[in-house]
Amino acid sequence: MPTTLPSPEASSKASPEATGAKKAHRRAVTATVVGNFVESFDWLGYGLFAPLLAPHFFPSSNPVTSLIGAFTLLGIGVLVRPLGGILLGRLADRRGRRPALMLAISLMTAGSFLIGVTPTYGTAGLLAPLILLIARVAQGISSGGEWPAAAAYLMEVAPPKRKSLYGSLFSLTTAAGAFTAAMLGGALTGALGADAMAAWGWRIPFLVGGVFGIILLVLRRQLAETEVFRRATGSRATRGSLRQVLVTHRRQVLLSVLFIAGMGTVGGTWTSVIPAMGQRLSGPGTTFGVVICATATLIVINVPVGLLADKVGPKRFLLGATVLFAATAPYSFLSIDGTFASLLFAYLSGTVYLVCATTTLPGILAELFPAENRALGMGLPNAVTSAVLGGVAPALATYLGEHGASGWFIAGVLAAVLLAWPATFLAQRTAAPSAPEPAPALDTTSLTLVK
Repeated sequence: MPTTLPSPEASSKASPEATGAKKAHRRAVTATVVGNFVESFDWLGYGLFAPLLAPHFFPSSNPVTSLIGAFTLLGIGVLVRPLGGILLGRLADRRGRRPALMLAISLMTAGSFLIGVTPTYGTAGLLAPLILLIARVAQGISSGGEWPAAAAYLMEVAPPKRKSLYGSLFSLTTAAGAFTAAMLGGALTGALGADAMAAWGWRIPFLVGGVFGIILLVLRRQLAETEVFRRATGSRATRGSLRQVLVTHRRQVLLSVLFIAGMGTVGGTWTSVIPAMGQRLSGPGTTFGVVICATATLIVINVPVGLLADKVGPKRFLLGATVLFAATAPYSFLSIDGTFASLLFAYLSGTVYLVCATTTLPGILAELFPAENRALGMGLPNAVTSAVLGGVAPALATYLGEHGASGWFIAGVLAAVLLAWPATFLAQRTAAPSAPEPAPALDTTSLTLVK
């Protein structure tokens, strides 16, 4: 039988029970958000090393053609995210957040190892890009289900007035994963040299990502289920029901799509295209340096951003972030010239917006859906929107850039971002018809250990 631990905030005395609850709470939060670290490490690693692995799987006399092939494969992996959102979202709502989180990291880990050992086109012919596709599909399914299960879990254990602070942990671990990928890439380039990196060194980060995944899998074996999920109302038929989400909560789904549209487009562009542009214009050394400096900055600002968002409210906070992005991102993207300063400015202009938006995203979406449909309700709109916009953004940006139409691309990105603020305003006025009343403080932080 499950054993419920008291809330870490339930008593001001440092009793053994309260101390144990606090430790369990910290372990649960850590095991949840670190999955974002692994996903970010693998995602940015693919973007950073796409120019190096592309010729091995998509040989062509034109390096841009090879790169488009690599980004197209990345896009296909993203296009299967809705499948992950549905499958793992249903699993999280029916069986619990923990099983979904375990399956998600297993798929991500397997995909990382597979990319690291896949033979090249010269060795295996068409089988090489096919295996690479399978690996990216596995990671796409994982990505589609990892975030909603983790976000639902984290919002269910977060104190009521600290939702954005806990949400900032997602962007913190995202930045940490990108920072680690860039540091590893820079170190490997310096140690092995450009030729060795192009020949085989690009495989190492993917193998390292697989090791990170195994470590996280061990951590999540001890993950506790949330009290909110255990007490969720609803019959077996309504838990994780796709029809329930699309029909009963259709307005919430639409608002979620509008809110996520900007983040999906910016994420697909700024975490893949700009690093690849840096590789082409100035070489890997400068690009790794840019990503290291930018992600170090993001790591520092994440927690203050979360605290500020909790203080001023998500609507006002997101408005400020949107205005900042609209004022800086178009110029920074269109003025990239290969110098360290221009690449750093461009990278920060988009990633700072992503930090601000992803800090408020989990809390806003979690309030739109009841616990019995929360993971699926959050996951499906996120996965579909990311697939349609974020998945095609890298290849589209590369193609339009080669044809002198980058201005049209960035205009589309800006339009998608501007949808987020009115969607947030409407979301705060919209409640799920069957959403339960907010749980008391004791339930939002207490954990149920699954033995």
